[in-house]
Amino acid sequence: MNKDDREFLNNLLITPSPTGFEMPGQRVWAKWIGEYADDVQCDAYGSTWATLAGKSKRTVMLTAHADEIGFMIKYIDEKGFIRVDRMGGSDVAIARGRRLTILGDKGPVSGIIGNTAIHLRRFLSGPEHAPEVHELWIDVGADSAEEVAELGIRVGHPAVYQEGMMELGNNKIVSRALDNRVGGYIIAQVMKRIAASGQKPDFSLICLNCIQEEIGGHGAMMATHRLMPDVCICLDVTHATDTPGMDATKYGQVKLNGGPALTHGTANHPLVTKRVIEVAAEAKIPLQHEASSRFTGTDTDKIFHTRDGVPSALVSLPLRCMHSVVETAHLDDISKIIELLTQFVLSLDENDTFEQSLQSLP
Repeated sequence: MNKDDREFLNNLLITPSPTGFEMPGQRVWAKWIGEYADDVQCDAYGSTWATLAGKSKRTVMLTAHADEIGFMIKYIDEKGFIRVDRMGGSDVAIARGRRLTILGDKGPVSGIIGNTAIHLRRFLSGPEHAPEVHELWIDVGADSAEEVAELGIRVGHPAVYQEGMMELGNNKIVSRALDNRVGGYIIAQVMKRIAASGQKPDFSLICLNCIQEEIGGHGAMMATHRLMPDVCICLDVTHATDTPGMDATKYGQVKLNGGPALTHGTANHPLVTKRVIEVAAEAKIPLQHEASSRFTGTDTDKIFHTRDGVPSALVSLPLRCMHSVVETAHLDDISKIIELLTQFVLSLDENDTFEQSLQSLP
């Protein structure tokens, strides 16, 4: 990861882009990938895609999602304290004592989620427990509801944690919003690599950065209906189960620095997953494997059954501490996924089809 690439990833991570309010991050992504794409567009709700023309009219789509979890202002009391609701899977167990950025009408406003001192909490009735979301209170330094309004803050404004990227130990990075801002980084790197190589792929490449994955994959559904690629690889994060307390017999075995994880079952087309395995073997990229018996919990679930169906597969980056401010990924896993997806795109021949057949194979 060179200086320019690291700056791009950092800018993606520090730009607040909660679910439903993704455009600040989408503009960062679009500006960077636009240097390598033939065309960059977005739809009515903000899902953004870049296109690199291939030799044929056939298309391969790589997707990630641009949104991050956060909070939304729900109530402001007369003393200027703010109550919130969750946006996506925000973990209230880690919320107290955190710094927030509220995206108000007059620009970003810093605040804190209050925390009653442990000296006092121990005297409260009942055992210690994680707070309910309505019990969280935010202080923006105002002494009244009127002062909050003067800051440009009202009910309905979103907020995200302030923690950004840091390096950890040997080749690890930590940040909020690695889920899945790092996916947008990866697919942009794939387009950069192919564009810079001068090797025009047979399939035109579409890199799609979707909105609203965290609340149901709405952006992926809308954009796929419009773009209808011939084949799709959805890129997201998955739980690394190599930390204390994680039961591999229950959650599967996925390790940090173990390489990309490929999901099998349901939304994942057998012929597309077969091609991913072949490409990985040819490029000597280690794969980890996951099972999906009913659903993947990613945009793949919305993409694969669009219209007549889009042959799709899910490739995931192992991630520790998901949906927290200390999400942790390994740089070597990121590099291996960039290489895997690059080689997948270049492996496609204009005569390739990923359709099931009633004819038995020889």
